[in-house]
Amino acid sequence: MRLLDMSTGVYTLDRLGMSVEDREKMRSIIQRPYGMILSTGPTGSGKSTSLYSILQEINRPDINIITLEDPVEYRVSKIRQIQLNRKAGMTFASGLRSILRQDPDVIMVGEIRDAETAGISTQAALTGHRVLSTVHTNDAAGAITRLIDMEIEPFLVASVLLVSFAQRLIRTNCPYCIEPYRPHEEALAAWGLDGVENASFQRSKGCPQCMNTGYRGRTGIFEILINDDMIHDMIVKERTAQEITRAAKEAGMLRTLRDDAASKVVQGITTLEEAASTVMV
Repeated sequence: MRLLDMSTGVYTLDRLGMSVEDREKMRSIIQRPYGMILSTGPTGSGKSTSLYSILQEINRPDINIITLEDPVEYRVSKIRQIQLNRKAGMTFASGLRSILRQDPDVIMVGEIRDAETAGISTQAALTGHRVLSTVHTNDAAGAITRLIDMEIEPFLVASVLLVSFAQRLIRTNCPYCIEPYRPHEEALAAWGLDGVENASFQRSKGCPQCMNTGYRGRTGIFEILINDDMIHDMIVKERTAQEITRAAKEAGMLRTLRDDAASKVVQGITTLEEAASTVMV
């Protein structure tokens, strides 16, 4: 059973846990008039919440935003939201065709699950729409190869994709019982943090406020891959997700999930143990 706390409302980009640099990247990309924005990650990693945050950021009276969801998770004012009804023949693919007749500026598709949905979404992005959706891959570059696996031509993926971002949710230290600590040197060395200066390693010992778990609340860790000229060329040449990730990291334009988790450990937001349980070392 998945329980969604509707009382908190839609998150803003500032509340997701992105670094200042990543937020600025996202804000510059999502304001572009057309193209595809993909959120990736396993079930329960906060993908839909991030897409709602983006919609909230770009929502204006002069922009026609329509969503197609299964189910509708948050109700957002001034946005038309449609829920799938498979018994009535309302699928992501058929719903997308109907939406495109209503002259939308922005379309959010809950998930790209099959080649038909992928094809219609790509065509929509090509013809002047902003398309937001999710796919199930482990990292940001995996979204590219996933679309190609769904029989979307590489040159089309390279043309429409604006950004793909992977994310996970990580538990944060309880602020009521937090205290400084020093992780094991072997663990620090494995994460490349043994030589970091001015680190603020912290953990929470457990108290009634956090039910003695040491953690209270969660935040996101992100890996944001912007489709620039280098990535565009690699997509057209059908490079693997691993090759794209490696090249982007070497060029200094990508901070991986592991890097972002390590940054939050250094800032004292979470512990090294929690980071290790969420992303692979």
